[in-house]
Amino acid sequence: MKFTFNHNNINVFDLEKSLAFYKENLGLVETRRKQAQDGSFIIVFLGDGATGHGLELTWLRDRDKPYDLGDNEIHIALRADDYEAAHAFHKEKGCICYENEKMGIYFIEDPDGYWIEIIPVR
Repeated sequence: MKFTFNHNNINVFDLEKSLAFYKENLGLVETRRKQAQDGSFIIVFLGDGATGHGLELTWLRDRDKPYDLGDNEIHIALRADDYEAAHAFHKEKGCICYENEKMGIYFIEDPDGYWIEIIPVR
């Protein structure tokens, strides 16, 4: 028996804002979408165009306030082929929320407060 990664899911409060963030800051694009017939949810899968791994964004119509992530330290990690250029780009965009120069990584924060780790090719 063998398992392979397929996708990760996060819930988002403002779907359009999140879609714009992931496209503008990470180049992720919509690969497919599923919408409930009653309009109660929309699920959008994003892809990087290079791997088969997806990021699933789930929007729930009845959610009336942003998510409280509490002490949740779950994060998503993406590898940058040009780490220095990526760092400069994200610094200019103002979305870097944490840097660990010793480890050679940094994190950006999405509109819902999820952290995305940016790592160099090693």
